[in-house]
Amino acid sequence: MRITRVLGGALLALGLAAGPAAADASPSPSASEDAKAPTQAGTSFRTATEIEQGQRATASASTGDYLYWSFPADAGQRPTVRATVKLPPTHGAQTWQIDVYDGLRRRQACQYGAATRTAAQDASSVELACVLRTVRAWSEPWANDPLPGTYYVRLTVTDLAGSADLGLPVSTEVHVDSKDIGGAAAVDGSLAKPLVPGIAVKSGAEQDGSKAAKLFSIEPDDGWSSGWWTDRWVWTAVGGLLAALAGIGGYVLTRGSGRPSRVPPSA
Repeated sequence: MRITRVLGGALLALGLAAGPAAADASPSPSASEDAKAPTQAGTSFRTATEIEQGQRATASASTGDYLYWSFPADAGQRPTVRATVKLPPTHGAQTWQIDVYDGLRRRQACQYGAATRTAAQDASSVELACVLRTVRAWSEPWANDPLPGTYYVRLTVTDLAGSADLGLPVSTEVHVDSKDIGGAAAVDGSLAKPLVPGIAVKSGAEQDGSKAAKLFSIEPDDGWSSGWWTDRWVWTAVGGLLAALAGIGGYVLTRGSGRPSRVPPSA
């Protein structure tokens, strides 16, 4: 009976602890569509249009333009960038490409997805996608791992069947969302500051009371976590609790009834 109570308590503790962890591991819901979503794109890294994850940004441009957007990504997130280019009614074959750069302007490889696609002659549109690797809270200086901070999206045409297509009007649409990977991607360590342009200048200005230009103003809804919390802490605590309960159960099973053995009387 006592063993049943011990096991029941262990299962209850496991269920209570696993509930928040399972919720954290599920994909984070996308933000609702914003009526004030950006309707234009920048033409360089410095003029990139800021968008939030979940927003659907649009922009009108000409074939041959370089279009830039920027968005925040925090530790434990796996961002997915999708772009749609609506082409003019008449055109030749065109190859479009999206590139994603981190806050240090290092190009990040796509884990999977079609980041480069060729639209056939007179095709109405072309769709692109790039799923990045999971953003890490910390990395070696020599590594090219994605780190928390600002990310840049560049969209442009890379190949045309003929120069006559240059300058033709196109409309573009960009959407960014993320999947929360959770403790499976946790690492030991964190950055002192996220890789956000202007954050060092801003921090220095706050110390001396001056006013600094803010080069990037959007951050995650819950702020920059810097990887201080993951569901790995929950599972570590659960493992320790189960180990303690297993020790108690083993003791109860092996200690016997607790009554002293009867010694036969001496002759």
